[in-house]
Amino acid sequence: MSFTPEFLDELRARVPVSGVVGRKVKLIKRGREFSGLCPFHNEKSPSFTVNDDKGFYHCFGCGAHGDVITFVTETEGLSFPESVERLADQAGLEVPKASKEEAERSQKRASLYDVMEEVARWFEEQLAGSGGKEAREYIDRRGLRAETVSRFRLGLAPAQRGLLRKAMNARGVDDQQLIDVGVIKQNQDNGRSDGPKRDEFWEYFNHRLMFPITDRRGRIIAFGGRALGDSKAKYLNSPETILFHKGKVLYNLANARQAAHDMGEVIVTEGYMDVIALSQAGFPASVAPLGTAVTEDQIQELWRMVSEPTLCLDGDTAGIRAAFRVVDRALPIIQPGKSLKFTTLPEGEDPDSLIQTQGSATMREYLTKARPLSEMLWKKTTEGVDIETPERRAALKADLRKQVGVITDKDLKFEYQKDMFRRFDGLTGGNVKQGYSNQGYSGQGYPDQGYPDQGFGNPGFPNQGFDQNSGQNYGQAPYSNNPRQGYNKPYNKQAGKKQNRGTWGKGNGRGKDSFDPDPRLPRSNMSPRLLARRQEQVLLATLINHPGVLTIQLEDLATLRLPSKDFNGVLQDLVDAIVRDPDLDREALKCQLCDKGYSRLLDELLSPAVLDHGKFARPATDSTAAEHGVTHIAAMFREKQAEQDKGVHSREFAANMDETGLTQLEAHKQLRQETSGVSIDLDSYDPDAFEESH
Repeated sequence: MSFTPEFLDELRARVPVSGVVGRKVKLIKRGREFSGLCPFHNEKSPSFTVNDDKGFYHCFGCGAHGDVITFVTETEGLSFPESVERLADQAGLEVPKASKEEAERSQKRASLYDVMEEVARWFEEQLAGSGGKEAREYIDRRGLRAETVSRFRLGLAPAQRGLLRKAMNARGVDDQQLIDVGVIKQNQDNGRSDGPKRDEFWEYFNHRLMFPITDRRGRIIAFGGRALGDSKAKYLNSPETILFHKGKVLYNLANARQAAHDMGEVIVTEGYMDVIALSQAGFPASVAPLGTAVTEDQIQELWRMVSEPTLCLDGDTAGIRAAFRVVDRALPIIQPGKSLKFTTLPEGEDPDSLIQTQGSATMREYLTKARPLSEMLWKKTTEGVDIETPERRAALKADLRKQVGVITDKDLKFEYQKDMFRRFDGLTGGNVKQGYSNQGYSGQGYPDQGYPDQGFGNPGFPNQGFDQNSGQNYGQAPYSNNPRQGYNKPYNKQAGKKQNRGTWGKGNGRGKDSFDPDPRLPRSNMSPRLLARRQEQVLLATLINHPGVLTIQLEDLATLRLPSKDFNGVLQDLVDAIVRDPDLDREALKCQLCDKGYSRLLDELLSPAVLDHGKFARPATDSTAAEHGVTHIAAMFREKQAEQDKGVHSREFAANMDETGLTQLEAHKQLRQETSGVSIDLDSYDPDAFEESH
């Protein structure tokens, strides 16, 4: 069974050598290469090297050398065709069926590469000859040096028709070959009797500066032409041919591959001249799509060079639209460690003009400011969106969910959900300060920790701003869409009357405005230390036995931090499990916790002692009662954490007396005021036990 060279090239490009070798050899990454113990001979120190960029492995001890197909053949005892078929299946490639027609196509394709090389040489000769003066003057105006022109093999398609065909025929290239590579066309109406008789053939390129386009191996497969005179099409690419499929090719790919390996970057720009200008200015790993927005195939080609290529876009409206189209095409195929970055130049500038007017140092500054794909997704989804009404905010939420929903990798989708929802809260003012202070606020409009797509905002107790004197709600955070407001108020059987007020952390004294204990919560004579841990146990047991409550309160719980490190880990894994599969039942949830190594903790959490202490944690308890209990226990932990944070910043401010410390202290004071209305007072409970058990 035979395979075409093109198919084998595609297979080698799609399957990294390290991925296949790594199944049999423990590889250690060293710079751009991997090393390990050779599988072909016994050795104690590694002399075996794998290079994905060059597509081969090599052992300096025994001399073993080959590509990914050779490795499978040598290590698995398969024939060459069997190895190809196995790798093709892994890469999602359909193995072409052997046929006489395919063999003829392969032979024809090989001869057409020679034709393209001959045409490129002729274009170069025209540029250097007496008829190339106009084109050379244009090149000089664009600031291109002679060595650059030579390296990119620029040429000239003259204005006079018929010269290319005549010259190629004289060199042994027939008309059909020229048609096959797309440099001449045959007139379809040449046999008409009416009107003047037209030439049988006409050149596809006339009066244009020519840019050879190569495949990844450097073979010329097409041309691009820049008009030197008046033309409706300023730039023109070769038509699709047996050699050329523009959605799969990048201009300057062959030259950029080695530069990308050496420099660790790839810059994607919009046109030939931008690529050439960047390369001449010291950015040789530059490529461009061919008159279209970057396609999925081109993105995959970019990822074979670097994990995060940078798209450098013109600062006009068209450039931004092109970026948004790339976002749409990239999201379904991004993977952990494989993404894109975007940098936008000032309006009216492109890489060529920016380098000419401001130099390569300025260009480098813009590249270092490149923003991640997630930020461009946010810009695309929110730019110009009105969020003044609940309906419009809900529509924006739905759009964000839809955009992120196309990501196929579950872990990556989860991270994007968290990132988008943090940004949404920063935009709408939904609990950025109140709901997320436990996790740390970044100061950029969204917090450092977030949560997944069970809704946005942080609906729940921190928003309620409950007035302890009147027992009335005095306002809640902006845009808090909370369906459970009645469950978030503290238990207060004598609302409106003067009551004693307790001080957190200072014994059990009760002052004028405190609340009576909530009778729905358990009383205990346990020590403060054990009681603090028991409250965590009750909270987690309730969530495990009532996954529906976990789903409803997911946003609150995703930002909650428990005092005990082991229990906090369980809480975060519970949240992650529900995010990935909101339909998990009680038994499936317990299985997932066991798989993560929590078997012993699970026995502790679901023990009779814990379920007797918090009866709402039992599986048979009504879900509404379970939700009440979770709400109040979580409120208690949040308020104590706010007190601890305030104490830390108070001490820091006392020590440093600086503006930053004062700002932090005032922020925590405000947070304490806003969350104080949701605290609860448990009999025999000393909040200082939090610090002792932490």
